[in-house]
Amino acid sequence: MHAPRLPIRLLGLLGLLLLLAGHAHAAYKLQERYSWNQLDFAFPSERLKEQAIASGDYIPQNALPVGVEHFGNRLFVTVPRWRDGIPATLTYINMDRSLSGSPELIPYPDWRSNTAGDCANSITTAYRIKVDECARLWVLDTGTVGIGNTTTNPCPYAVNVFDLTTNTRIRRYELRPEDTNPNTFIANIAVDVGKTCDDAMAYFSDELGYGLITYSWEQNKSWRFSAHSYFFPDPLRGDYNIAGLNFQWGEEGIFGMALSPIRSDGYRTLYFSPLASHRQFAVSTRILRDESRTEDSYHDFIALDERGPNSHTTARVMSDDGIELFNLIDQNAVGCWHSSMPYTPQFHGIVDRDDVGLVFPADVKIDENKNVWVLSDRMPVFLLSDLDYNDVNFRIYTAPLGVLIENTVCDLRNNAYGPSNSVNSPNQQQPSLPVGPPNIYKPYRPAGPPKKPQLSTSWAPAPPSRTYLPAVSPSVDPGQSISSVSVSTGVEIPKAYVFNQHNGLNYETSGPHLFPSHQSIAQREGLKSYVNARQAGWWHHHH
Repeated sequence: MHAPRLPIRLLGLLGLLLLLAGHAHAAYKLQERYSWNQLDFAFPSERLKEQAIASGDYIPQNALPVGVEHFGNRLFVTVPRWRDGIPATLTYINMDRSLSGSPELIPYPDWRSNTAGDCANSITTAYRIKVDECARLWVLDTGTVGIGNTTTNPCPYAVNVFDLTTNTRIRRYELRPEDTNPNTFIANIAVDVGKTCDDAMAYFSDELGYGLITYSWEQNKSWRFSAHSYFFPDPLRGDYNIAGLNFQWGEEGIFGMALSPIRSDGYRTLYFSPLASHRQFAVSTRILRDESRTEDSYHDFIALDERGPNSHTTARVMSDDGIELFNLIDQNAVGCWHSSMPYTPQFHGIVDRDDVGLVFPADVKIDENKNVWVLSDRMPVFLLSDLDYNDVNFRIYTAPLGVLIENTVCDLRNNAYGPSNSVNSPNQQQPSLPVGPPNIYKPYRPAGPPKKPQLSTSWAPAPPSRTYLPAVSPSVDPGQSISSVSVSTGVEIPKAYVFNQHNGLNYETSGPHLFPSHQSIAQREGLKSYVNARQAGWWHHHH
């Protein structure tokens, strides 16, 4: 007997429902807030904009956003003067006026302060920027115009600090000649605020001059750490495959940085990576804050494990409860690591990935409300090929941190892990450095055939929409549940130190809270399968 045939109209409806269900299952965590084919700037009038275009002072196709930061109702975006025609380098979006779409970028604090070459009064080129808990915006003006062989230095490197409550610059400090060298290129900043707003330090990574510079707000003084091999690139990690392009950035040294929460000794840990590297390093700010240690601190720096293949990163940030986020430029993804866990690949997770929207996620930030902001800009295509300005090239995404890490190995609310928080290398005596949780990268397991990074996905359905939805805070604050309580005693302990002390086993679980003493044989066997798969090379994703 044949089963009765369903009406064609009903079959079509069922197919649509299945398709929608599949898309719902594949929904992304990051939500697109803003996007541009090419950047636009908020000139005082349309006539002045037309004049700027006619004179070459504004060339829309030459503008590339590289840095993002959030404060209140403003979203800051930096645009370096790599090419001619960049009218402003430090800009912002008024989020009250522009909820989404492709808003014009407003110069900050004003047009005059963005005049190239006006060293004392303006900012020539800004890259990554940072807002601290004292409502100050820290901006390093590199003083440069151009990139690579076209670079000129009309102005010296200078630290600029703005009071965001008054929108005025409250400090300008030029780096000393000894802080830089002829190869210096600084694009990243980390800001360390201690017990008071005056007890503030800024750290700058010299990518091509291979150094780390400390600036003290209180002393209004800077010093340089340059005698460390951890600042140098790994000669085996200089090859890149991004957006279908193969290229070599083999000279790129210390780049992305992130600061831990304050540890029990009163200091933070600075985590950093060279760009041409798959490894993370760490040092206590106790060392970096001490000018006398610039030439006598080699063994105070610690080398952590490699993240695994295809794991170059340029930007990282850590939350106040020890969750590190970082971009994975080879994988069109954002990764995570809970710093209470060992820094080994099985403790690194992927919070989101998109082979179209996240091609080169250039910057990652966590704001005062624990919302994450990610800027993607297709930088290698801009530098080495040609962008299609009929397509969306630049995007800014956002999501609550708790939503992003949910169901990843970085979410200790729903997972339990065994290793202690040690970053010591075997056969080497390491300093006592309170480094916290390690990251967990889940292996990339593509839903279709392996392929090189592309700006479109021909073998898979188009990704679901990432249209912006106003962020809703997760029902559980990532910093409040299991991550701040000892599972063995129930006694509250500092959030930055939480790690599982049971059995010292390495494994990951999913679902409800399961602690090592409750682990099932099936879960342990699942870990074995995962490890075996890694050893067999199944998890390697070749672009």
